Amino acid sequence: MPSENPTPVQPAGMPPPGGHYSHGMVANGFVFVSGQLPITPAGEKLAGASFAEQARQVLENVSAVLQASGSGIARLVQVRVYLDDIENWPEFNRIYADWAGSARPSRAIVPTGKLHYGLKLEVEAVALAG
Repeated sequence: MPSENPTPVQPAGMPPPGGHYSHGMVANGFVFVSGQLPITPAGEKLAGASFAEQARQVLENVSAVLQASGSGIARLVQVRVYLDDIENWPEFNRIYADWAGSARPSRAIVPTGKLHYGLKLEVEAVALAG
C-alpha cells in the first residue's frame, strides 16, 4: 500500500486555526477538512449572523480548504455537519444542496447543542485529493 506523508493545508486568505490543528490534511490520496466554523477570512466570528449567513460562510471555508489542496466539491466523499439546533436542518439542507450541486457525498447531520463562541454549525469533510 502506498504511503504518503501527511501534508497540512492552509488556504491563502484564511486565518490560522484557533487551536493546535490544520485546516486540512492531505494524505494517501484524500483531503481531510477539519471542522470549519462560520469565521470569515478576516477572522470575524459570525455569532450574531443569521443561520443562513453562518452556513454559507462555513461552506465557503470548506471550499477554500478543498481548493487549496487541489480538490473540490465534486471530489467530496463524506461530509459531517454539527448543528446547535436540529430545527435548522431543513434550511441547511437547502443551502447545502445549492452549494454541492450534483455532488452527493455521504453525509451525517449531528445535533450537538451549544457550539464554540455561540456559533450555530460546524462542518468537516473528506474528499479525494486533486
